[in-house]
Amino acid sequence: MDFKFRCDCPFTSALDVLGDKWILVIVKQMLVEDKETFKDFTESEEAIATNILSVKLKLLEELGIVTKTKRPNNKKTNLYLLTEKGLALTPILVELALWSDGQLRTLHPNLQQGDGIDALRNDKVAFANAIEINYRKKLAAIKAQTA
Repeated sequence: MDFKFRCDCPFTSALDVLGDKWILVIVKQMLVEDKETFKDFTESEEAIATNILSVKLKLLEELGIVTKTKRPNNKKTNLYLLTEKGLALTPILVELALWSDGQLRTLHPNLQQGDGIDALRNDKVAFANAIEINYRKKLAAIKAQTA
């Protein structure tokens, strides 16, 4: 892969990869909403176009954030799973959600409410850990199916 970075700044380089409109949305869908197939992503409320989704999933795979494999019980269906590099984005997603909750609610009063947001507000570290633990359990179950 020949990925082009604008400069040597770590912040700018991270944005070169993650600053796209869809990249973190796809990672969030995988991590929080249990999306794992192309069909799952196309049925999400964010309504990403299939051509864009294909390009972004391929990029995430090339960057090592996602791996593509076959579903253990259906070899025709591609399964997209977060790698360790992808899971390392969990704290960033949590911080973005917390910032959005605190800073955008007046502009977007219909932002989600409920137990999940309360848990995020009360203890972001525990919230992030719970998300990551749940995802790792899912990965272990998938690996057990293929063994």
